Amino acid sequence: MEQFKDIMRLVRWSNLLFLAALMWVMEKWVAVPILDKAAFGEQLPGYLLWLVILATVFIAAGGYVINDYFDVKIDRINRPDALIVTRSVSKPFAMRLSLVLSGIGIACGIAAAAVLRSMTIGILFVIVPGLLWFYSSSYKRLFMLGNITIAMLAALAPMLIAMTNVVILQLRYETILPYINLTHDLYAWLGGFALFAFLLTWVREIIKDMQDQMGDRELECHSMPVVWGDLWTKIFVTVLIVFTLAVIGHLWYRVLPFPIAWTSLSTRYIALGIVVPLLGALWLLWSAKIPSDYKTCQQVVKLTMFLGMLYSFVVMRLFPLL
Repeated sequence: MEQFKDIMRLVRWSNLLFLAALMWVMEKWVAVPILDKAAFGEQLPGYLLWLVILATVFIAAGGYVINDYFDVKIDRINRPDALIVTRSVSKPFAMRLSLVLSGIGIACGIAAAAVLRSMTIGILFVIVPGLLWFYSSSYKRLFMLGNITIAMLAALAPMLIAMTNVVILQLRYETILPYINLTHDLYAWLGGFALFAFLLTWVREIIKDMQDQMGDRELECHSMPVVWGDLWTKIFVTVLIVFTLAVIGHLWYRVLPFPIAWTSLSTRYIALGIVVPLLGALWLLWSAKIPSDYKTCQQVVKLTMFLGMLYSFVVMRLFPLL
């Protein structure tokens, strides 16, 4: 029983639950309202949606396991109390578990791609596990490359929902699709969530590097805090957060018509659910001095990502007014 609990911690079950929930709400609360507004209705069958979600979740789980497999030495320094691989799970078992989880994910992804008749989606589900492997074994130790890789993979979850819907629309309505803006709307709205996920994941990964820099220095990893130092890393993260807020402000101004923009639930939600937490994260970042301070800061960023996902509920309520 204790080993099962450790395995669940190893695969980061709460992160996997968040990932599955993210993809489900992107479909039900963003993609479907867009399709309904265009009088097309929901296009993605339930079994196909869950195939895509399961593929993504299992591949992510395999990535978490292989990450801990390669990080044993660093984790012995940064978080010895949370060490699982070599303590309760052997390295050979962790390797086999990673391969099994990734294999199940690839199989689900290829099955979904076969139903969709999309080689692009099939290739994605083959490439991503490889990227996670190389990230864990080498990319994460290179300056900025590891952070950007994980941020791009985080952004892929909403984009997969857009891609699968567009592929189905192209199969069913190829002749009329070029004359309407439906494809553009799907990519624009879901791409907005993907950009938000990319930027905040990048911020969070850099803050995690600041939290873990003791072990990174010991093992000569070239993370941003190790190469640039705390001050310039904090400046860079601040620029990223300010840029994120500027993008949100720009989209709010361009997308929402005047009466809605100034008085709606959307505006209040963005202000209280996204802007305020991000400003709080900035304050925590600049006051952080020890690893636990950085941990609190990156947890606030993670909370903001969760609240950003829930903004999709506001979007669902918003579409009839646009």
